[in-house]
Amino acid sequence: MKTETTRLCIYPKDVQRITGKSERYGRMLLLKIKSTFKKGDHQFVSVKEFCQYTGLTKEDVLPLLID
Repeated sequence: MKTETTRLCIYPKDVQRITGKSERYGRMLLLKIKSTFKKGDHQFVSVKEFCQYTGLTKEDVLPLLID
């Protein structure tokens, strides 16, 4: 039985794929999300946090995360 692996973290390339904007926009958006959730530079943004910030559903975002 094959289990499907999904990532917990969102990267700028993922934001680019989801929004259709540039990778630079993705980096800036992730910095805003980190600031909102009071995360340090070394911490990652989770799919849940990204969805809360953007208002997108997890079901819409997960298929666009390609490993």
